[in-house]
Amino acid sequence: MRLGRAAVPSVFRFKFVLVLATVSFNFSPLLRAQVQPPAAPSDIVIQHDVPMKTRDGVTLYADIYRPKSSSDEKFPVILMRTPYDKNVSWAVSPVFRMVPRGYVIIIQDVRGRYTSEGEWYPFRHEQADGFDTVEWAAALPYSNGKVGMMGGSYVGATQMQAAIAQPPHLAGIAPNVTASNYHDGWTYQGGAFEQWFDQNWTSQLAGNTLQRLIDQNTDARVGVPTLPLANYPVFNFGQLPADAQLTAEIAPYYLDWLAHPDYDDYWKQWSIEEHFSNIAVPMLQVGGWYDIFNGGTLRNYMGAKARGSTEAARTQQHLLIEIGGHAGFGRRIGDVDFGPHAVENGYTDVILDWYDFLFKGIKNHYATDKPVTLFVMGANEYRQEDDWPPPQAQPTKYFLHSAGKANSVRGNGSLSTSAPKSEPADVYVYDPANPAPTVGGPLCCDQEHMEPGPRDQRAVENRDDVLVYSIGPLANDLEVTGPVTATLFVKSSAVDTDFTAKLVDVGADGFAQDLTEGILRMRYRDSPERSNLMNPGQIYQISVDLWGTSNVFLRGHSLRLEISSSNFPRFDRNLNTGEEIKFARHDVSATNTILHDAQHPSALVLSVIPK
Repeated sequence: MRLGRAAVPSVFRFKFVLVLATVSFNFSPLLRAQVQPPAAPSDIVIQHDVPMKTRDGVTLYADIYRPKSSSDEKFPVILMRTPYDKNVSWAVSPVFRMVPRGYVIIIQDVRGRYTSEGEWYPFRHEQADGFDTVEWAAALPYSNGKVGMMGGSYVGATQMQAAIAQPPHLAGIAPNVTASNYHDGWTYQGGAFEQWFDQNWTSQLAGNTLQRLIDQNTDARVGVPTLPLANYPVFNFGQLPADAQLTAEIAPYYLDWLAHPDYDDYWKQWSIEEHFSNIAVPMLQVGGWYDIFNGGTLRNYMGAKARGSTEAARTQQHLLIEIGGHAGFGRRIGDVDFGPHAVENGYTDVILDWYDFLFKGIKNHYATDKPVTLFVMGANEYRQEDDWPPPQAQPTKYFLHSAGKANSVRGNGSLSTSAPKSEPADVYVYDPANPAPTVGGPLCCDQEHMEPGPRDQRAVENRDDVLVYSIGPLANDLEVTGPVTATLFVKSSAVDTDFTAKLVDVGADGFAQDLTEGILRMRYRDSPERSNLMNPGQIYQISVDLWGTSNVFLRGHSLRLEISSSNFPRFDRNLNTGEEIKFARHDVSATNTILHDAQHPSALVLSVIPK
């Protein structure tokens, strides 16, 4: 479907619709619609809405679940700080397995969310509030002074921010599917705006903010009709001046994100990557190959291990990579059944084992000298490794080849470990009014309207503006476990454009399973900190980061690389004009070129595990 051309900003061109009445979009498996949690066993004491005063006088409220015991018995505390409502079933249900194992569980609404006071602004208060909450929890009469944390997505961010603040009684954290840099890997990636996630996540969070605004001061409403919230109509985020005004009231941070496309001090103040040297505690990082934040999960593990401020931080880093993350749980993710080993352990079991090891000295699998556990797709089994990337992985170049017509799966693009010699380049036209569509992949947070995870890519590969390079069918199994990068020599007729790359495993039946993908906005080819437009027609060497994967390309399968200039609506469309994202209203088509010859050896770089 062609989008047509209109004088509205590119980032608003996709009509994202929000039903504030129900917040009907499913925030992945991590934020399911609330259902009544199971009844509490008689041996658990529950305290609801326990207040805690922050250093600046704001009151935060938490629910506390603890073992019923003698007055002098003390237990380690596991804390969850969430913006998603401390009463949702996915947060509460695990408690009734954890408390009987000898833990106090505290679930707190973060500042400005649900029962807690203050103003909600993502990341801004999580270091100070996290510090204060940890120390408050450690001083409770039934606490033994050891505090750990748990939770995923933004609830993982609250852990990382608390760890950076270094509260004395924080003894370990276990962030699940969370980012390391809230510019690259949360709001942007490779310089491109993560439109699908940013608008979905912001809109879901805005529902509670709007309700609080209505409850607190009916005169403060901006464009909100006098109706019960359940009858509030849909609106298009950022489409009309009234909507932009409402956005400024209930989600000002979204407008700030648009105003800061560069990786500047706005982002650096709370970027995890800028503060790895402040990490002082052991961490278990949990991610998923199809998770939207998996690049951040991998960087958090490597960064804390290399730069942590204490020996414990550097030597007690653990990494678990499962399959889906925000894309789903269980053995079937997307269109692929990953077998019975995919469901060996749930997050509750992972957390209990981690803190049993860390706080109680139980010699479970975390006591081994292999701190990394990965699910190897294709083989469909978990395997422990000495590190990430696996030390035995060998970076291997698969060079791009063609006779100048790699356009679509019908073309003559191929991959080979032999370097190119004299070959014509591949050329395609990227039209922002007709972008290559997103099909599956690491998406969040609206499975109803766009399904995440591994999906068949053949429809996308049939487009002439998608270059396809393949090797296979393979005579033997080929395992790729580690970082994935596309090193490309490119040029364009435009002053700015995007280049996307996608690694695909093609089955004997033709099913084209996406494994991992990346994007680079050319104005950020030199640095995410400042933009630099291209000279049309000039050749540039670029690197597109596809994060990483672990997959066995089975005998008879083919290994494939897709190159294009759009992946919409996961990422906003580059209009090719060089205008800033929030002002861009005009688009032009770009003639984009991938060179692959002796002087310009474009290649897919894979981490191959020797047999």
